[in-house]
Amino acid sequence: MNKLFEQFQKLLRETDTHFFRYIHAEINWKSRMIGLTGPRGVGKTTLVLQHIKKNLNPAETLYVTAEDFYFADNRLADLASNFVKQGGKYLFIDEIHKYKDWAKELKLIYDYHPELHLVFTGSSVLDINKGVSDLSRRAVMYHMQGLSFREYLQLFHQIAVPAYSLEEILNHKAVLPGEIKHPLPFFEDYLKRGYYPFTLEEDFAMRLQQVVNQTLETDIPLYAGMNVSTGRKLKQLLAIIAKSVPFKPNMSSIAAALSASRNNITDYCLFIEEAGMIAQLRDSTGGIRGLGKVDKIYLDNTNLIYSLANDHSNRGNIRETFFLNQLRVKYDVIKSPVADFAVDDYTFEVGGKNKGLKQIQGIDKAYVVKDDIELGYLNTIPLWQFGLTY
Repeated sequence: MNKLFEQFQKLLRETDTHFFRYIHAEINWKSRMIGLTGPRGVGKTTLVLQHIKKNLNPAETLYVTAEDFYFADNRLADLASNFVKQGGKYLFIDEIHKYKDWAKELKLIYDYHPELHLVFTGSSVLDINKGVSDLSRRAVMYHMQGLSFREYLQLFHQIAVPAYSLEEILNHKAVLPGEIKHPLPFFEDYLKRGYYPFTLEEDFAMRLQQVVNQTLETDIPLYAGMNVSTGRKLKQLLAIIAKSVPFKPNMSSIAAALSASRNNITDYCLFIEEAGMIAQLRDSTGGIRGLGKVDKIYLDNTNLIYSLANDHSNRGNIRETFFLNQLRVKYDVIKSPVADFAVDDYTFEVGGKNKGLKQIQGIDKAYVVKDDIELGYLNTIPLWQFGLTY
């Protein structure tokens, strides 16, 4: 156990606390059990270490990763019990999905040690694992996604911008500080490499490829009980989607291409969506995952488009992907019957700077969202501003 404390102290010393992600302020850290899920590479580990460094007494706190070799012959429940006996109050367990029977043991720890605060992080594929529903009465769950354009400006360029609500953006209240005279060059860089915090480290392209491979080859097969050949089919499916996004799903033709049943393809798409690789746009208030008929399938974020689609990345797709990705954190985004997207009772048509208003004429609360413009006017809003909502 001493070794675990030493590793934790080392990580804490190396943790930078200058910039906190949007979700830090939204988590009720007083809850007795907190679960934080999210795709690989979005910064979950950094977030919990920052919270410890800034807010807790390290002498009463322990951070461990469930894939530590220590757990090859030690149980999580025993670690928690020993930790409490030594005066421990806050136990953070990273990568919980790497630990067999994690839900059962977390339940035991929660029930046996009412004085202990538990925080666990895990792959967003946990959302499809019944373990989370088993814990639902005990754990408060949060889901974290990659950087918004606003967060990118702060992390990459040290330019602080407040978050704006959708209503403020539509009423032209969203403004950037004086040091940004022209937002479009920043926006262009964000689209290519600004979604994942690890971009600031070396070998971004290789790291992103690893995230994709590990998600499809390890995470999903492991938690969905799939074999290796099914993992390969997930990669083939993502390749098909990447080449033709935004992708109007024809499940029968995909099933034939992958030699899989039609029902399996629907499940595969849901798994890949949960894992943060694709986004499915639905046609009714099934903006909530898994409900509503899927109208279009996008890659999850614009960085993935540049990484996976290569020559197939068309600008229209990049615009729509950005809009859906940024707004879904705070709002339900669904297919509009007359335009690209509907959010609450607003209608949005997304296009380039020459996009006309014809598509939304006569529609109440309808807006044209334009790429390549710096400022909005009337019911025309710059695309980049929708990256300021979180």
